[in-house]
Amino acid sequence: MKKILLTLIICLLSLMNYAQEKVTSELEKAYGEEKYDLIISEHSDKVKEYPAKAIYYVAMAYHMKANDNKVLELMDLSIQKDKTDPDTYFIKGMTFNYMGQFDKAVESFNKAIELDSTNSNYFSGLGDSYVNQEKHKDALTAYTTATEKNEPIDRPFTMIPQIYAELNQPEKALEAFYISKQTISKESDSYINALYNIGLYEFLNKEFEKSEIAFKELIELVPNDYHSISKLIQVYYGKKEYGKANPLKEKLYQAYNQGTLKDNLKDQFCFDQFDWEDKYIFAVERFAEKEGKLYYKHIFHVTNKESGKTEFTIQTENSPISVELGGPKYVLGMDKNGTHSTFRYGFEEDFNYEDLKKTVILILEEKIKAGASSRPTKKNK
Repeated sequence: MKKILLTLIICLLSLMNYAQEKVTSELEKAYGEEKYDLIISEHSDKVKEYPAKAIYYVAMAYHMKANDNKVLELMDLSIQKDKTDPDTYFIKGMTFNYMGQFDKAVESFNKAIELDSTNSNYFSGLGDSYVNQEKHKDALTAYTTATEKNEPIDRPFTMIPQIYAELNQPEKALEAFYISKQTISKESDSYINALYNIGLYEFLNKEFEKSEIAFKELIELVPNDYHSISKLIQVYYGKKEYGKANPLKEKLYQAYNQGTLKDNLKDQFCFDQFDWEDKYIFAVERFAEKEGKLYYKHIFHVTNKESGKTEFTIQTENSPISVELGGPKYVLGMDKNGTHSTFRYGFEEDFNYEDLKKTVILILEEKIKAGASSRPTKKNK
């Protein structure tokens, strides 16, 4: 009789285990097929009877539907039944991050790491928590550890250079962007971001060849990235290869005429940058040409290096009266301290940029005096 009862108990337990394994398998399959609404509608009322991993998949369906409170509720229920699954703590950490509860997120990620210290996702999630708390050094440690795991995910490689940039360590940031570029998928937005930053950092280092390589690859991948086209124009001006910049300028003008340019490219683009004493000069070119009216075409913004603010401008000005009298298309002018000045230096449309730049620098050095001045400053047309 005892043997019969024992056999029945074993059979009953086997049936229960089979039923639990079956529901878990069904939920895993449905989750993999992205049937989140079906999982929620058919299983939410039964979860208390389910094993821990089955509850986990129901919670994940809520996770994909962005119902954070329900995710936490079900993950806690799953943990009550099995405290050894690190994935439940990881998803809790991710959910706390979404909710802005970063201290709780750190606690959850650390619990996941305690159970499994080999998973790149867990350390990357921990890094995200620290970044949101502006604990950049702790975040850097977490992300670096994430890159050292087997099959590391892309995110820590994309975040490490950004943290170095935040910590004002440009050399390490550039090195990390190169590592990111070598590691992550070329199809990802992060790859494009790495290329852009490599191009930018190398440009600021006056490593124009390296900057050119990065921006050219970026534009090949994203032909309508007009900000990168503008940056590549600046690279060619830095290399004094002005002819190579002309086709890129034409692309910007085409986009302008089609109305596709936005933000700071909507009306103008920067084509050159250079230092002068304690100032930084940004040279921009405006698209619009107001026929029959005074307009500024090429504007050199003389900026304070510390504040980044424009202190005054020197620009090419098109004066209809001057053109009608047979004068050059552009004359040089300056707006400074509420005074507008003009100089007896003219330039035709196909001017040599080296000549224009040298003349602007002579004005900056006050070696050229204004031919006429007026107050108040005329508003730039």
